[in-house]
Amino acid sequence: MTATAPERTNPPMDADSLISMRNIKKVFATDEVETHALVEVHLDVKQGEYVAISGPSGCGKTTLLSILGLLDATTEGEYRLAGESVSGLSASERARVRNRQIGFIFQSFNLIGDLTVYENVELPLTYRAGDAALDATERRRRVMAALERVGMSHRTNHYPAQLSGGQQQRVAVARAVAGEPAILLADEPTGNLDSQNGEAVMGLLKELHEGGATICMVTHDARYAEHAHRSIHLFDGRVVEDTGHVGGRRAGAPTASA
Repeated sequence: MTATAPERTNPPMDADSLISMRNIKKVFATDEVETHALVEVHLDVKQGEYVAISGPSGCGKTTLLSILGLLDATTEGEYRLAGESVSGLSASERARVRNRQIGFIFQSFNLIGDLTVYENVELPLTYRAGDAALDATERRRRVMAALERVGMSHRTNHYPAQLSGGQQQRVAVARAVAGEPAILLADEPTGNLDSQNGEAVMGLLKELHEGGATICMVTHDARYAEHAHRSIHLFDGRVVEDTGHVGGRRAGAPTASA
């Protein structure tokens, strides 16, 4: 008699996590080929965690971050953000959740050249509507508080072209935190910076985390991954290692993918 392998089951969704993902799959299909960018990813991130996502080029890091940030949708699987399912949301609903709950920090800064520092940071706040709408006084309070946090309040009337790369990234961080998001997503935030400015931005992210921010950061640099308290390693679209940092040393944790 031939034994059959036990049926694989997904772990239950974690109601206490800010982010909870189960059996996430992402397939990019053309007429000729299917590319499986993510395969059976299970992931939980608690409020206040600082997570680094690493792995070789093409392993699915940016795809995972895009799904976390609702910039892309899954092919299969369930994703809950702050206890609410986002997997079946329409494009407009995803944009609303993204604007209110997620802050983005990109490698290329993505500042608008024709807008001042102040206007760049304020812009996402102007898109809020309904019960989340902010008047001009509240927008100004948030913008100035965010610029103070990153040490750029003295540059409010400058344009991006008048700033160094490190200063532009600080403004991008201010834009991300001004909306008081539930989570900050950083995609290679030091990729376009020299080592000195890179360390300065990493120090800023550390300060934000110590102030209570939840951060998920994609990085290829092991030095910067060490700034996080937890490291998730992807390979061929799967989570192959999930490691926590305890007292400055790494301690093994159960793998997050089947």
